[in-house]
Amino acid sequence: MANHKATKKDIRQSEKRREQNRYYGKTTRNAIRTLLASPDKATAEQNLSKVVSMIDKLAKRNVIHKNKASNIKSGIVKRIAAFA
Repeated sequence: MANHKATKKDIRQSEKRREQNRYYGKTTRNAIRTLLASPDKATAEQNLSKVVSMIDKLAKRNVIHKNKASNIKSGIVKRIAAFA
């Protein structure tokens, strides 16, 4: 257990950051799932920029690695392009 004031504060801060990161990550995953389940290509393309922005924010906040963000975005764009 932490003995110093600063260490106790660091534990509080890291727990708060962890909860925020989990929230943003889960929200983004749900948005991706919704985007890929779109019934038609027009709806998917309309929501694409919003989802890409969410992914970029996760990478900027170091919740996910920037290369992982690029891979996710690439996969989403390929799936949307394949819509009939």
